[in-house]
Amino acid sequence: MDTQKEALRRIISTLANKNDELQNFLETVENTVTGLQEESYKVMSDLEAELEQLRSVLEEKGAELRHIIKEEQQRKEAELQKQLSEGKFALLSCEELREFANQTLTITNEEEFLTAAKQIKERVTMAPAFRLTTRPAVSDNMSQFTVDFSTERAGLQRLHFLPVPRAPEIDLSNCVVRDNAITVAWQPLGDADSDGGSGPIERYELEYRKTNRDSSRAAGEACWEKICDIRETQVTISGLKFDSPFVVVRVRARNKAAAGDFSEPIAMETKAFNFGFDAVTAHAELKVHGDSVTWEPQGVKGHDPRLRAKDNKSSRSATPSPNKTAASRAGRDRFAGESYTVLGDQEMTGGSYYWELRPLADWKSFSVGVAYRASLGRFDQLGKGAGSWCLSASQWLQTSLAAKHNNRAKALDWPLPQRIGIYCDYDNGDLMFVDVDQLRLLHSFKTKFSQPLVPAFTVWCGGITVATGLQVPSFMGKFASTNQSLSSLTQ
Repeated sequence: MDTQKEALRRIISTLANKNDELQNFLETVENTVTGLQEESYKVMSDLEAELEQLRSVLEEKGAELRHIIKEEQQRKEAELQKQLSEGKFALLSCEELREFANQTLTITNEEEFLTAAKQIKERVTMAPAFRLTTRPAVSDNMSQFTVDFSTERAGLQRLHFLPVPRAPEIDLSNCVVRDNAITVAWQPLGDADSDGGSGPIERYELEYRKTNRDSSRAAGEACWEKICDIRETQVTISGLKFDSPFVVVRVRARNKAAAGDFSEPIAMETKAFNFGFDAVTAHAELKVHGDSVTWEPQGVKGHDPRLRAKDNKSSRSATPSPNKTAASRAGRDRFAGESYTVLGDQEMTGGSYYWELRPLADWKSFSVGVAYRASLGRFDQLGKGAGSWCLSASQWLQTSLAAKHNNRAKALDWPLPQRIGIYCDYDNGDLMFVDVDQLRLLHSFKTKFSQPLVPAFTVWCGGITVATGLQVPSFMGKFASTNQSLSSLTQ
């Protein structure tokens, strides 16, 4: 009996699930019916509006043509009425002169006859009948106003609903990936078809998303992002962070009727160096917050820079730091003592890499560079040994900017940058530091790297933020590898 009850429970559960499924189905159908009715009403209203516009245009054009015909009729009638009036006057004058001539023929006195004959001759010379053109000034022909709307009528008869625009084709040859921006270009597949055309394309819509897969059809790791109301056949997506190897793009056209299908998705490679901070290596008094690192002392008196200012006035170090004895010992891999350091979590073993650093508003001292992970001990500072290279900046007590390697420093005569670009060409042994805002090469190390490198940072008092997922920018091309650093600072 228990078995039968269990089977019955399963049946009840199945029926309940099916009941929910049917309820959802019925709701979906009802919503679809409502949507269909609303959409049908909308398109019917749009159709009536278009027909009303056609009627309005036809009435306006008809009124314009009627006015032109009436004006021409009035002009010709005026010319003919003028001729009628002049002709009637000439006829009356001619009849009077003829009557006078007939009377003159009855005069018997020679002198009177000659006088009258002379008067008749003079009046005939000046008579309107002999100066009047006996030809109508205008014709009754109005054929120049005949119209033929057969072409327009045929066009109206061919009118039908606009088809959906065809999907554009992305033109890979004109697509560019550069400076963390992607320019996508495409070709529309014709605006007209044999059945009347899809109507002029009014705008385009583009969607893109990041993915880790070299396939345009693969499911994306991110949602589609949209760019709408594009009027040209290309668009540039700027300000991207290339934290995925590929960006998939697709585009569709939209006319007055609707949007068409999307083009075949295209995966575009986005080579860039993307890394984070390896929090396991961070000094106990460095706090990692996403892409930022800040120095937060643990309450030891010696760590307060306001209390240590007097003691450090005579110090020759550009990067003062608290007493080693106060350092945290937590974590075997964590930096300690005066080494307020944190490393990146990605290695560089070949190729070119680029990232940028910005000091936060309250910064006092920081260093940025690269290092062999294995060569740095827990208490080692960047630039002190042969396995690390860095740029060090300070505005504590005195302002300084220096390149450091193997316990040697080279002072740099340049204002403290607010945005530093770091470029590493592992294969060629180039390490460059650039003032990005001024496009100025601050320093270049030339060496031969023999082990995997990691980004390395030192922060004391204040903080920094790092921008990763950046391509090697095009402006780095102007900074060819040079030997600007002293030979004593290179391997």
